[in-house]
Amino acid sequence: MFHYISGKLAHLDPAFAVIDAGGVGYKLTISAATHAQMPPHRSVSEKPVVTLYTYMAVREDGIELFGFANEDELDAFKLLITVSGVGPKAAISILSLLSPQKLAIAVCTDDKKTISKANGVGPKTAARIVLELKDKLKAEGFSSADEAEQNDISDIFSTSDKRSDAISALSVLGYTRAEAEAVIKKIDITSLEVDDIIKEALKRLMR
Repeated sequence: MFHYISGKLAHLDPAFAVIDAGGVGYKLTISAATHAQMPPHRSVSEKPVVTLYTYMAVREDGIELFGFANEDELDAFKLLITVSGVGPKAAISILSLLSPQKLAIAVCTDDKKTISKANGVGPKTAARIVLELKDKLKAEGFSSADEAEQNDISDIFSTSDKRSDAISALSVLGYTRAEAEAVIKKIDITSLEVDDIIKEALKRLMR
């Protein structure tokens, strides 16, 4: 629904930021990395203008906004929450510890220990992240730490972005997340736009 929110930084906390945009205060959960990139508050009257890229998590008990200083971090977040057992809070915790590029390097090198250092992320979850993301990274040409350092890391995350958008659209159409994920896994989405992914998924679901 929101790609980014731009406005005055009304409040900044290590765990969240409040942006005043058009007279509405949007509270966004942020990572330590995004917090570090926010301009400091020098006075109550001085409210710098900032932009945060956003992800809206909709759950039965409410809606929560997550904010990111750049699109790479947003896309890395979307990729992480495709992993079984990794929710938004765990993804934020990981991105507070690792940049998107360092995350890719950790996955490529099977560095589960580094990933498990994130608050609330145990060895089993770290192992799942490596297992489920490694093939996705390899598919985009990131099969080693050197390639992860040299290539544009946003390529793999943009593919994940398309996958996440398609899954969300299918959920709105009444399919469960499990059904949507299962059918999209069978589709080569590399060169497809989101609309094409949805159309192909619907064809398969209606067979």
